[in-house]
Amino acid sequence: MENNLKSGFVTLIGRPNVGKSTLMNHLIGQKIAITSDKPQTTRNRIQTVYTDERGQIIFLDTPGIHKAKNKLGEYMVNVAEHTLKEVDLILWLVEPTTFIGAGERHIAEQLKKVTTPVILVINKIDTVKKQEEILTFIDTYKDICDFAEIVPVSALKDKNTDLMTELIFKYLPYGPQFYDEDTVTDQPMRQIAAELIREKALRLLNDEIPHGIAVTIEVMKERGDGIMDIEANIVCERDSHKGIIIGKGGSMLKKIGTSARREIEDLLEMQVNLKLWVKVRKEWRDSELYMKNYGYDPRDN
Repeated sequence: MENNLKSGFVTLIGRPNVGKSTLMNHLIGQKIAITSDKPQTTRNRIQTVYTDERGQIIFLDTPGIHKAKNKLGEYMVNVAEHTLKEVDLILWLVEPTTFIGAGERHIAEQLKKVTTPVILVINKIDTVKKQEEILTFIDTYKDICDFAEIVPVSALKDKNTDLMTELIFKYLPYGPQFYDEDTVTDQPMRQIAAELIREKALRLLNDEIPHGIAVTIEVMKERGDGIMDIEANIVCERDSHKGIIIGKGGSMLKKIGTSARREIEDLLEMQVNLKLWVKVRKEWRDSELYMKNYGYDPRDN
């Protein structure tokens, strides 16, 4: 029976904010990648694992491919572009549109350099008024690259995601599983906790803070009574940002903490005691030392 199993690596690429993390979370049926309506939420490759009777899919959710503006941006772009050569299948996510912008053309150029099969995923079809319009979007994209398949989906509304899984298995090689079947991610829990706190901060702060925040977990320790103590720092670039994150009388920090604690408790299936602090590190996104401390090592590429 073992010979009938398929197993392989799949990466999701696309411009920032096109729904890669949302789609991956739906395909594996669990929340691992953080989702936010701000671009560049995913800073590292998040490796998640989906296993069923057909075999195993290991997803690498890369940062968006875009033109870099600082050291953190360069690191993210390098990570994304390196991944294309390491996987068995590429899912390129785009939005439903008849206009192909410079960002999309840049991705198409990168894809022409690799021999890996590419499935074009037209996401967010729940926003399309008339379904026949989808044919126009397919027509717009079909010649920009040599696609193995083109699939319209809605990651948000879970539309066509089963078909997506079926097609992924079609293109994966036969072979044994890389991970135990109960593995969902190879990310350490500390990193997932940090990402969840960062997601809540981004969501609750809306547009008040630019994208320059990181979260570091200083303490993550289980007590004997089954409670997890977590202490974390939210790092921002300016004193004015610190005030906004803390909020009047600490109200915003409390909101972020409550919201993050609930999700971490769901994930760990245990009670969590979460303490948050806010620290200012000016221009951290352009400092290799700070980037390394916050989990983004520029030499990892």
